[in-house]
Amino acid sequence: MPSNDNQGSASPFVSFGRSFLSIRREQVHSMEANHDPNTQESEIELFLRLISNRFHDLSVVSADELLSLAWMRKLLDAFICCHEEFRVILLNNKVQVSKPPLDRLVAEFFDRCLKALDICNATRDGIEKIRQWEKQLEIVLSAMDSRQRMMGEGQFRRARKALMDLAIAMLDEKETGSIFSQRNRSFGRHQSSKDQRHRPPGHSRSLSWSVSRSWSAAKQLQSIANNLVPPRGNDISATNGLAVPVFAMSYVLMFVLWALVAAIPCQDRGLQIHCSVPRHFSWGAPFILLHERIMEEAKKRERRNSSGLLKEINQMERCASQMTDLVDSVHFPLTNEHKTEAGQQVQEITLVCEALKSGLDPLERQVREVFRKIMNSRTEGLEFLGNMNNPE
Repeated sequence: MPSNDNQGSASPFVSFGRSFLSIRREQVHSMEANHDPNTQESEIELFLRLISNRFHDLSVVSADELLSLAWMRKLLDAFICCHEEFRVILLNNKVQVSKPPLDRLVAEFFDRCLKALDICNATRDGIEKIRQWEKQLEIVLSAMDSRQRMMGEGQFRRARKALMDLAIAMLDEKETGSIFSQRNRSFGRHQSSKDQRHRPPGHSRSLSWSVSRSWSAAKQLQSIANNLVPPRGNDISATNGLAVPVFAMSYVLMFVLWALVAAIPCQDRGLQIHCSVPRHFSWGAPFILLHERIMEEAKKRERRNSSGLLKEINQMERCASQMTDLVDSVHFPLTNEHKTEAGQQVQEITLVCEALKSGLDPLERQVREVFRKIMNSRTEGLEFLGNMNNPE
């Protein structure tokens, strides 16, 4: 997400303290009687510090941990934690939330939340795709079972077929979802009847998608990022500083969705969205670092045309490629060298399968939880705004 220098009339923010605390000292708007200004100021500070701390921890992990299943779960956990604290801030400032301009800013946040639900659904579809790929690797493991007394041509043919099916499935996903591929907005290129005859059963692109065939993750991300700019000074003053946490939570939402699309196979993926990186807020530093690190991963030669930047997908692709080279090069009877190499490849594939089995289900449960929390808080917030605007 490259920085956007054109931020309209947004004030230059030197630091978090200047961004709204000093403005609050100068503002003349009175607080609602049931909420102490000092308490409100403190809860905003704590919320922004929470964002900074949680995402700082995510930004300084090792290269091996970044974009792994474990890291993705920590990312979603950080989002859920921040989202819950943000919900509490809104509940504690209901009167302020119902007044302009904060009512408009909160409504825009809820509109972004609605768009986020589609990305959650697409992410769950992507997780299911990874499961299907993992099943092909399990077939390879079954075929190359070292407990068999002899490994003959039949076992290698079975492994080769599973590897071919896996390669076709992953190539199919790359054609429709790669970050750097030439994208077609109608969900991939049209297949000729000849192509369809040669496509193995079970590889139809539209079987599991819960979003429409014309849906685009790249476009959805951009629609969420549109007009996401730091609040203007008069909006900060008019909202007693509450415009800042609304902007911060909107940015956290957009960034987490961006990271999901980067890591998980997704329809029409794209990482080059136009959004201002919050460089002038103290809590923005971890996001700048994370964005740089993820983009560096995307530009690596071995990741450039990957179905997703998830660490385990990269491991799967590497293991499948190495095993394919092996099964294509062996002659029978097997030499001791090939037997040893086959055993080593089986061990590596076993580790990848175990990581996927233990990590995909918890990740999917967290995506479901994110979906539910976004939907429930949006419904709750819109009902409140509706009741305040239309009192009986």
